[in-house]
Amino acid sequence: MTRSSKDSAYLRVDVARQALEWVEDDHVTHDWPVSTAKNGLGELRGSEMTPRGWHRVRAKIGGGQPLNAVFRGRRPTGEIYGDALEAQYPGRDWILTRILWLGGMEPGVNRYGAVDTTWRYIYVHGSPDHGVTGKPLSHGCIRMKSADMLDLFDRVPIGMRIFVAG
Repeated sequence: MTRSSKDSAYLRVDVARQALEWVEDDHVTHDWPVSTAKNGLGELRGSEMTPRGWHRVRAKIGGGQPLNAVFRGRRPTGEIYGDALEAQYPGRDWILTRILWLGGMEPGVNRYGAVDTTWRYIYVHGSPDHGVTGKPLSHGCIRMKSADMLDLFDRVPIGMRIFVAG
């Protein structure tokens, strides 16, 4: 049986560059800007840090929703993000467009107990463009511009590996 390029590909978050890279055969084929946690890297529940190491995409959420659809609790609210909604809810941590919910693969590092990425609700998700500036700004998740999130979402299969380098 031969493996498809999606089977051999993985995602890599380069925290220093604030970039998400699609890697195939040790070559970066796509690159998107991201924003990781303003509190830095770490795995402990409640830290609001981005967890390091190997993860898998455990769920893809939001397929078919419009660009800038707003999510709360991994469910679309029916709202579409824009200036008026931003003004109504200043400072809200916007989760927009699509969600890739991550699950840690390394027991004791990012899986199980107080370090479990899944139960910390760590995602790769869409964000307003001003939330992705090349600087760490998130509450632990990996933010992408909503248009970039749409591009990535259709490429990624459930189970795809993602490495957060720190």
